[in-house]
Amino acid sequence: MTPLTPAPGNHAIATSESGRFFVENNSTPEMPGDVTLRDDAGKSVLSLGKTDITRLVASGWIPPVPIRVKARDGKTDLYGLMFVPTSLDKSKKYPIVDSIYPGPQVGSVGSRVFAAGRHDCQALAELGFVVVEIDGMGTPERSKSFHDAYYGNMGDNTLPDQVAGIRQLAEEYPYIDLDRVGIYGHSGGGFATADAMFRYPDFFKVGVSESGNHDNREYEDDWGERYQGLLIKEPDGKTNYDDQANENIASHLKGHLLLAHGTMDDNVPPYNTLLVVEALIKANKDFDLLMLPNQHHGYGSMTNYMTRRRWDYFVRWLLNTEPPKEFEIKSPAPEAGLRPPAEVMSLGELTGLFNADR
Repeated sequence: MTPLTPAPGNHAIATSESGRFFVENNSTPEMPGDVTLRDDAGKSVLSLGKTDITRLVASGWIPPVPIRVKARDGKTDLYGLMFVPTSLDKSKKYPIVDSIYPGPQVGSVGSRVFAAGRHDCQALAELGFVVVEIDGMGTPERSKSFHDAYYGNMGDNTLPDQVAGIRQLAEEYPYIDLDRVGIYGHSGGGFATADAMFRYPDFFKVGVSESGNHDNREYEDDWGERYQGLLIKEPDGKTNYDDQANENIASHLKGHLLLAHGTMDDNVPPYNTLLVVEALIKANKDFDLLMLPNQHHGYGSMTNYMTRRRWDYFVRWLLNTEPPKEFEIKSPAPEAGLRPPAEVMSLGELTGLFNADR
């Protein structure tokens, strides 16, 4: 095996039809794309361009901070991103919010290519938080053993790694306040968020759980069985799926939890959240519930409303500040006459330019 793209970064490539050349787009979450035509030995033939972020930086954009922490075992390196306010004052203390997606088919960070906006992580940070994404053990694109770390135990949800990682970050960055820790996520991230609030109620104080598959016996068998295994019922009536079911541990809740779900969700049916709701009521627990009428797994026209309610929840319960009442998030109007840059051309299209091996 010979590395053809040895420079650090996330390399996306597309080869020419003959295999004699390939187009490489190399970037990282904090480094914009650099597109190069290379030959089959990896030698640079022609620079095709670099992403120009001059206007982006001028607007006040700052890149996320790459982070590396140790996993639950104290040995394995984990990687992620940290977002801080542009007005960060290191002499102050900031609540930390964990943006989680535990996989197992993908991690919290997702793609590591350059992107100006990574969901709403930086926007949330600007409200006065440190926001982190940590790819815990059990997420893909590492070794087979790393991916299998919690196979058969989906209630793990990488949470031991999230807790370990956040504690280490607080040691490295003293402006992180470990007494004010929040967590949020959507779908599998919603599952993990509620799980975190129930399994680590003294660590995670505030959670926003959106469209969570809280009990994978009520979700797609082709997803749950892939990572949990087939359902096995023991003679005493217990099953190997009991520990991953959030309704079974909902009574442990101590902090503030907002549950949200679209009523027409045909990916994760809304009764997944209602199972947790019922358990919380039976346990006489206080919580918040937001059902978004006629919305599917994504919230469509109500996305901005859900985002605002999520921000408000963290501002109210982690910053102890009352947010602006009914603030409306509006999508910006496109600039007149603005044309997309050539860099947005797909790698396949770029490669097509060189299929004659010119």
